[in-house]
Amino acid sequence: MSIVIVGGHERMERDYIDVGKRHGYKIKIFTKMQGDLCKRIGNPDYIVMFTDVVSHKLVNTTNKIMKKKNIPSLRLHNSSIQTLDNALAQIK
Repeated sequence: MSIVIVGGHERMERDYIDVGKRHGYKIKIFTKMQGDLCKRIGNPDYIVMFTDVVSHKLVNTTNKIMKKKNIPSLRLHNSSIQTLDNALAQIK
């Protein structure tokens, strides 16, 4: 199962990936707005958004992609490892 994480802290990317692997997920992380985001996101099974440290443009673009591709999502207001760990446990 693949999950895309939008937002969060760049310095914690490795930690986010490790938490995802512990739960058996393949993780892609986008902490900044990038060109061709629609193609880069691909077709994940789930999108997790950290809304505390993400630009409005990235959130709006991600919302459009989620609606277009009908991808379920989860919004988290805290970008900590424990919050992500709890969220991934709920997704299962």
